[in-house]
Amino acid sequence: MKPCVHIYLCFAVYFDLVFSKDAPALGSENSPRLLIPGIISDQYKYEVNQTHTVFSYREEEQELFVGGTDFVIKLNANNYSVIEKFPIRTTEHHKCSDRPCKNVITVIEKFQDGMFVCGTNGHKPKCWKLVHSVKNQTYKIEESYEGAGISPLVYTHNCLSLTVDGDLYAAAPLDIEGNSLQFRRKAGKRTNVWMYDRWLSEPTFISASWVKRSEDPDNEKIYIFFREKNSDHSPDADPWISRVARVCKTDEGGSKRFFQNMWTTFLKARLVCGFPDESLFFNRLQDIYVVHADDWHQTRVYALFTSSWNSTAVCIYSIEMIDKIFENSAFKGYANEIPTPRPGTCVPNSKSLPRATVNVVKDHPEMVDWVHSLHSKAPFYVSNYNYTKIVVDRVQGADQQVYNVLLLATDTGKIHKVLEAGSEPFIILETQISKISSIQAMTLDSQKKKLVVGFSDKISTVDLQKCKVYNASCADCVLARDPYCAWTTSGCTPSNLGGIQNIKDGHKSVCSQNKVANESRGTTRSKRQIRSPESSGTVHSVPEGVPFYLSCPIESYHAKYTWKHGSHDRPCLQMLSNCLHLIPSMGPEDYGEYECVSTEKEYNKSLKKYFLKQQYEKQDGRSANYKPNDAPILAPELLWIILCTAVLWEILR
Repeated sequence: MKPCVHIYLCFAVYFDLVFSKDAPALGSENSPRLLIPGIISDQYKYEVNQTHTVFSYREEEQELFVGGTDFVIKLNANNYSVIEKFPIRTTEHHKCSDRPCKNVITVIEKFQDGMFVCGTNGHKPKCWKLVHSVKNQTYKIEESYEGAGISPLVYTHNCLSLTVDGDLYAAAPLDIEGNSLQFRRKAGKRTNVWMYDRWLSEPTFISASWVKRSEDPDNEKIYIFFREKNSDHSPDADPWISRVARVCKTDEGGSKRFFQNMWTTFLKARLVCGFPDESLFFNRLQDIYVVHADDWHQTRVYALFTSSWNSTAVCIYSIEMIDKIFENSAFKGYANEIPTPRPGTCVPNSKSLPRATVNVVKDHPEMVDWVHSLHSKAPFYVSNYNYTKIVVDRVQGADQQVYNVLLLATDTGKIHKVLEAGSEPFIILETQISKISSIQAMTLDSQKKKLVVGFSDKISTVDLQKCKVYNASCADCVLARDPYCAWTTSGCTPSNLGGIQNIKDGHKSVCSQNKVANESRGTTRSKRQIRSPESSGTVHSVPEGVPFYLSCPIESYHAKYTWKHGSHDRPCLQMLSNCLHLIPSMGPEDYGEYECVSTEKEYNKSLKKYFLKQQYEKQDGRSANYKPNDAPILAPELLWIILCTAVLWEILR
């Protein structure tokens, strides 16, 4: 089998085929329905490739702040041109491994009256404030501040930051080994507060989010999502456990006598994503995206997990469910009567909390009960793709319903657009943005419906409303189930009222029921325009006895493909983006009309037609009307190469 594969690879370019185990399988709902090339609207290219980048998007101002090595740039989010560039280099002249030290920017936050920027500063973290100047049109760099606990000493180490009501919260290691990592309130109008050392075991912080309660601001909380080392060291135990913790925004720490400058409301619970009935869990939290709602109870947390068996999963939680665990669960390892107020309760003055309440937080902050997802029996979405980042957009469809669309980044520079259709995911499409670089940073421009993606060499924007890829017909537009797009008299266009969609199940029956579809881009053929079989497709003259193949493009990977020839229906042989029909040796029964038809949700679409006619030889041995490129005739050895590869492909996938 190996020689066959080696020969195939040599001819892969000739056949325009790619032998890849990463290719979607036909007919699988777990695969992206469409594969499209990167649809990039605007982009900015760095002067020098970056090892690490961080974004801070200001949607109201339509500005994107980008931090790299020794600089911060402010880009115009309308066209990604540079508005300002701030050189921010190391403040001290010392060497790092016999070379000049670099200042890798790791934190950019809107803070008080400007932007707060922190970097590694040659292993001696510093922060700078960018404040408005010249009639608020530009920024200037103010003096530097101590950055320990806000930025790591090494950019590859874990860190996070969050600003809440003029206060800065952060987590970053305090030494070059990455130790002393904890969540702190580091700057602002409130008291600086930090964690008790025993609460966490080698944590990796993923995200922190402030959930507002307009009707009860004194009860607002900050939720911290992280993973930590499992205290269970048995061979069957996963080395990591994913967690959610919370602290009160009003928490000022304990009194001078007890627990001063320590969180008095910190609680943590296990975040469960998996199949509880089988005791199979995704334990490595990878990324978090919080979709806020006007009613805080409806705020949703989309969590991306990886596993020890190389699968990824998305689980969805509600803040209401998380809070119920913290407010009702028993405390792990605590058997006495629960004191009043209950540990973790927000109070106007945390320094006056009874010692009994603070002691439970100090010694038993973990909940007995676990936080389960909305789909408690299984994750919302499980995939063999290695996803690294997630954002979620809310999209109003033509029916005025609001749909959630997940945008998932893979480790190979691809974006998957996934519809949250009730309890089932639907993978709308896959787009390849970069083949040479993985995604470093990603943020959403919800107003413009664009995804902003950062690579080592560039920043690209992906237009989420590129509906032309479904523009062939009303059925193609509806089958896509893309909430961003609807069928109108102008074709498949960004969603608007009156357009045709069927986001629920994608059935095309809505097209025949709506006059807009019949008025749109419709073409009819008179009897005079009806063509003969020979003229209805590509005609090939093929000698008898030679091998031959036919090819048609795969448009939807959720469709079934059939080659029709006379009264016979034959399945297609998938070669990544092509559907093949192989004829080992042309015989009398192999001539005639062939049609490649896709079937999806009772919608049949003719993709390609061929007419094969016999090529006869003259008495001198030469073929009549012979042309060197008259047909894609394959030499027998090449045909067997493809056949061999096809068998191997079916085995491997």
